[in-house]
Amino acid sequence: MKILVTGAGGMLGRDLTALLEEAHDVVPLDHNWLDITDRVAVSKTLSSVRPEVVINCAAYSKVDSAEEEREAAFRVNGLGAQNLALACNEFGVTLCHISTDYVFDGTGSRPYTPFDRTSAVNVYGETKLAGERYIQWLMERFYIIRTSWLYGRHGNSFVKTILNRSEKEEEIKVVSDQMGSPTWTATLSEGIVRIIESGVYGIHHVTDRTSGGISWYDFAAEIVRLSGNPGRVIPVSSEEYPTPARRPSYSVLDTFYTEVSTGFHPPDWRESLERFIQTLRNHSEESSS
Repeated sequence: MKILVTGAGGMLGRDLTALLEEAHDVVPLDHNWLDITDRVAVSKTLSSVRPEVVINCAAYSKVDSAEEEREAAFRVNGLGAQNLALACNEFGVTLCHISTDYVFDGTGSRPYTPFDRTSAVNVYGETKLAGERYIQWLMERFYIIRTSWLYGRHGNSFVKTILNRSEKEEEIKVVSDQMGSPTWTATLSEGIVRIIESGVYGIHHVTDRTSGGISWYDFAAEIVRLSGNPGRVIPVSSEEYPTPARRPSYSVLDTFYTEVSTGFHPPDWRESLERFIQTLRNHSEESSS
């Protein structure tokens, strides 16, 4: 397939592009080459490239900043998705859009399925939900792939933050009352490829497997354990660690329907985290040699 990847310079985009290139004709475009908030530019690009599939990895992902930068977040996450949907319709292209667990309010007590009602509790989640809605309203052939707690080798992430802090600080306070599922970009990339090759259109959930979810504290404690760093992780409540944007207290995504329909089975979160930390070590050793 000929596949155009937007946001190809980001954390997910770079890993996804590398994997896609093993079997597909890939056109990776970062923000400098394609601004998805520019409807004319989006249409011209699709007209020129003529891909079979567009995978949208472009996103405004600064959750706390979005509370003050509502318009900027909506332009990318909402209108950007709308622009892609309109252009894909115009040229008969399938759109694969990456979304988030933050479209849910977190009041549930079991993993969210693709069929559960959405209700965001922060601006970031609202703008990502807007993007989902535009695609569903405008298109017949699409993939919306929700994921959560993403980390990877490129760019910043929770994992890198904890690794850095645990080298320098004796104690690291991390909230223990927000539950979700971490996802390595390698896992998500593999899931995306499997889904677009399957032809199973609709909404999918892809995360590493956690059997009901873990807390940020659990995640941080395992990061420190695997790293061997001296820092100690201290559990705190969300009230003790306030942030500008409210987070859902429970946003675990149910991957069952995607597993059954596409045959993609994500690895255990500990396995992914261990492999990722080893990847960072290997890269560090290569850079220093």
